[in-house]
Amino acid sequence: MNKRISILLALLLCFSPALTSCESQASDADTETTVESVSTDAEAITLLDTDDMFTDRDYEVGYDESECVVITLDGDSASCDSDSVTVSGSTVTITDEGTYLLTGDLTDGMIIVDADDSDKLQLVLDGVDICSGTSAALYVRQADKVFVTLASGSENTLSNGGSFVDIDENSIDAVIFSKDDLTLNGSGTLTIQSPAGHGIVSKDDLVITSGTYDITAASHGLSSKDSVRISEGAFTIVSGKDGVHAENADDSSLGYLYIAGGSFDITAEGDGLSAGSVLQIDGGTFTVATGGGSANGESDRNDSWSRFGGMQYSSGSGDEESASVKGIKASGDLVLNGGTFTVDAADDALHSNADITVTGGNYSLSSGDDGLHADGALSITGGTLNVVTCYEGIEGQSIDISGGSITVTASDDGLNASGGNDESGYSGFGGGMDAFSTDTGCTITISGGSLTVSAGGDGIDSNGSLTVTGGTVWVDGPTDSGNGALDYGTEATISGGTFVALGTSAMAVNFGSSSTQGSMLITVSSQQAGTEIALADSSGTVLVSGTAGKSYNSVLISCPGLAQGETYTLTTASDSTEITLSSLVYSSSGGAMGMGGTMGDNRGGRGGMH
Repeated sequence: MNKRISILLALLLCFSPALTSCESQASDADTETTVESVSTDAEAITLLDTDDMFTDRDYEVGYDESECVVITLDGDSASCDSDSVTVSGSTVTITDEGTYLLTGDLTDGMIIVDADDSDKLQLVLDGVDICSGTSAALYVRQADKVFVTLASGSENTLSNGGSFVDIDENSIDAVIFSKDDLTLNGSGTLTIQSPAGHGIVSKDDLVITSGTYDITAASHGLSSKDSVRISEGAFTIVSGKDGVHAENADDSSLGYLYIAGGSFDITAEGDGLSAGSVLQIDGGTFTVATGGGSANGESDRNDSWSRFGGMQYSSGSGDEESASVKGIKASGDLVLNGGTFTVDAADDALHSNADITVTGGNYSLSSGDDGLHADGALSITGGTLNVVTCYEGIEGQSIDISGGSITVTASDDGLNASGGNDESGYSGFGGGMDAFSTDTGCTITISGGSLTVSAGGDGIDSNGSLTVTGGTVWVDGPTDSGNGALDYGTEATISGGTFVALGTSAMAVNFGSSSTQGSMLITVSSQQAGTEIALADSSGTVLVSGTAGKSYNSVLISCPGLAQGETYTLTTASDSTEITLSSLVYSSSGGAMGMGGTMGDNRGGRGGMH
C-alpha cells in the first residue's frame, strides 16, 4: 500500500540499509578466529562470543593428496593399505588421527570413526556415494573433532535406506551422526537423504564454514545438542521437523544457534531455524517456509476457531499433534543484526520466548499469526521490515522502535504490547481474555524510524502506555466501529515526531494531556480509500500530507509546529476543516469529545480489544 508523507517543518530521517558481512582474522592453525560484524543499519548487538565461534582449522579445506590415507569404496566392500583403517564387509572403521581421502560407492555400508578422544581427523569426500540401509552413512563414535571436507568440484551423496537399527549403546538417527565435535567445509556438494531420521546430527558442536548442501530429512535437517555455528555455505533443506535445530535440555547456556553468513532455502514442517537458547544472525540470505506457510496458518485458525479455543500449533518443540511451525524461533533471546529474510510461516515469522532485537537487515515476513513476537521486550533499531500478512504485526510485552523502516499489514492489531506468552495474542473468549484489561508493565515507545501500519484491528495498541518522541508514523486503522487506529490502557504522550492515524470515530482516541507536542483528533465525513489528506498552517504551508489506504472518518495528527492558539486547515477529499488549537491536545466532536480543551486524557471512549 503506497503512501506519501511530506513534512516541511521537520527533517525526515533517511535510512541506508547496509549488508552485514563477516571478516575472519586468521592466526596459527587451530587457534581461535575472530568473526566481526561489519557495520549494519544500527549498532550490532552481540550476545554470543563470536570471537570463539570458529577456529582456523574449521576454515581449512586444503590437503596434500600424497600424504592422505586413501580409502577406495567399491560397492559392497572397500580397500585401504593403512593399519589405521579396518574393513569388515561394507563397514569401514577409522581408528587413528590423520587425513583420509574417500572415493567410490558403498551400496549398503557405513564409515565409522572410532579414534582416541584426543584425536583430530579430516575426512575428504571426493565423489562418494554411501548408503546405509539401517544406520548412518557416516558415524563418529569417538574423536576429539572430525572435519568433513568436500573436495573441490566433487559431488557426494550420503543416505539412509529408511530405518535405523541400534548397533551399540548410541541411538543413531541421522545420516551423519557424531558423538563429538563435527565441522563440515569445502567447495564441493553434499546431498543428504534421510527418509526415517535427521540429516546431520552432532551431540557436541556442529560447525559449517563452506560447501553446498542439499538435505532431505524426515526429522531435523541440521541438529546439534550444544550449538550450530555457520559462517558460510549454501543450504537447501526440506525437513519433516525443524530445518536447523539446536537444543540442550541439560544446560541452558548451550543449545544456541549462530549464523554469520550463507544462503538458506528451508521448507520445514516444523520451525525453520530453532534454538533452545540464544539465536543470533549477523548475515546471510534466508528463504524459509514452515507448516505450509501463512495461508495454512490462517486457514487453520478460521476452520477450527482456534482464536476462541486454542491454536493447533504450539510455541515449544511440541509433539506430532502440536508441532511448532515458526519461521525463526529462539527459546532465549533472538538477535538479528543483518541479512536478507523471506519468511512464510504458519505461525509467528520471528519468535522469541524472551527478547527480540533487530538492528539491521531486510525482511519480508508472512505469518499465520504474529509477524514478530517476543514474550519479553521487542526492540527495532534498524533494518527494513515488511510484514506482508499476519494476524498481529509486532507483539511484545514492550515494543521499542528507534530506527528502521517498518511496514505492517495485519488482520488484527498492527502493534500490540500485551503481557504474557505467545498465546496472549489469540487467547480468545475461550481463553478468558479481558477485552478492556490494562497492564502497566506493557509499553510502546517510538523514538525514531519510519512506521506504516494497515490494521483490521487496533492500529497501535498498548495494554499499558504509549510514548512517542520521534520518528514518522502513519496508521490506516480499522473500518469497523469495534477497534481504533490508536488504543492504550493507561496513558499516551507525544513530544516529537510525526504521527498520523486514520480510522473510525466510534473508538477514536487522542494523546493525553501530558503531551508537549500538539495533536488534534478530528471527525470528518466518511472518506474513501485512495483519497488525499493534508494539514496546512495559516499561511498555507502544508505540514503533513498523504494518501489514505482505507476509508475513514476520523483523523489524528501530531507533528512539529502545532502550537496552541494557532489555526490550521485540514483538507480531505470532501471536507475542509479549520481548526484552532485551544489546547495542545485537541479533539473535535464525534469521538465522544467536546470542542477544544482537554477532557481527561482525551481518550474519547474505550479503544478496542487488547
